[in-house]
Amino acid sequence: MANTILVGAQWGDEGKGKIIDVLTGKADIVVRSQGGNNAGHTVIHGEKKFVLHLIPSGILRRGKICVIGNGVVIDPVALVSEIDGLRKAGIKIGKNLLISDCAHLVLPYHRALDEQRELRKGHAKIGTTKRGIGPAYGDKAARTGLRVADLMQPELFSQKLRVKMRENNSILKALGARPISFAKVNAEFLAAGERLRPFVANTVVYLHKALQQGKEILFEGAQGTFLDIDHGTYPYVTSSNTTAGGACTGTGVAPHRMDRVLGVMKAYTTRVGEGALPTEDATIAGMLHEMGREFGATTGRARRCGWFDAVATHYATMINGIDDLAITNLDGLDSVDPIKVCVGYRLDGKKLDVPPSDAAQWTRCRPVYLEMPGWKRSTEKAKKFSDLPNEAQNYARRIAALTGARLTMASVGPARGQTLLL
Repeated sequence: MANTILVGAQWGDEGKGKIIDVLTGKADIVVRSQGGNNAGHTVIHGEKKFVLHLIPSGILRRGKICVIGNGVVIDPVALVSEIDGLRKAGIKIGKNLLISDCAHLVLPYHRALDEQRELRKGHAKIGTTKRGIGPAYGDKAARTGLRVADLMQPELFSQKLRVKMRENNSILKALGARPISFAKVNAEFLAAGERLRPFVANTVVYLHKALQQGKEILFEGAQGTFLDIDHGTYPYVTSSNTTAGGACTGTGVAPHRMDRVLGVMKAYTTRVGEGALPTEDATIAGMLHEMGREFGATTGRARRCGWFDAVATHYATMINGIDDLAITNLDGLDSVDPIKVCVGYRLDGKKLDVPPSDAAQWTRCRPVYLEMPGWKRSTEKAKKFSDLPNEAQNYARRIAALTGARLTMASVGPARGQTLLL
């Protein structure tokens, strides 16, 4: 497998958790490089369903090392809770987990600020999960954030926290929100820090030693290409680089050590929150929701749904340098005939084959569709790609060709065995 970066080629929720779980069978190390507990990877392991927020999906396989890299923002209390939940479910967590000492912390005032800012935006709200991720990355960029290394030095952490609490409580008070107790936060975080201490390490050094030993590393991305702070539908984006470059900056592994980029995309399009979604369609959304599909793993919110957008995914291939594609949720279209595919946009009378940079213009784009025949029968029991109906095979190959990368996997259900290799 070599060293693989896995990215979402749409607006997140592409089924990356399941594909990561499949790929982990051939990897030695799985690394999370960005985002926080605003992300959720759903993995079916045996008869159990796991939703992972901070810990890489590789934790569910024995003998794999999982690393939370420096580019991740960590809520220590939430991470301890996630560890405890996995242990309760019978998952061993010990020397198989490492946490970067350079990762920044998400604190309660980040969550409070996130909520207050979102409330004040009214109709212009972003649709944030209100987990404090944006404000935490904001502190990081402003060079005022607290890091895991600070938490490992209790006296220093308390001193820094007191200053930050005083500053942020003043802001919260000005916004009409209640101040947060320093004593409570300090006690909770120091307790969480002691629980996490055995896992904390210089993960850059660890990963480079692993590379020298010939270990194969899987870099696990969170969210999707069009939630990237630089390349997404700004301002309706997350606060980190969700594209392939984020795997390098978020782990300290150089670009030339990466061997391939695998993009994951659904057989249709979804997103959570506000912002452009040119192919959004109420009919397909209603159908998927009635099937019990397309509800956020982190928020539980119903996702917005639409037809496959080849304009967006082709651009994602360009940005990420995607070599291979995994198409998920092909079974979600089992009852649909015909199936629409967006192959261009129309904006103010002009046809576009790439998305506009301005989010408002992207919202005004109207999709240009081609139609393909559906297969009108279940794909769930397929064991290999050739078992799929011809129409399903043709559809998967066509959207991959429009995207511009090589199709290597197709998924027809949540279980490991429902991943078909080409």
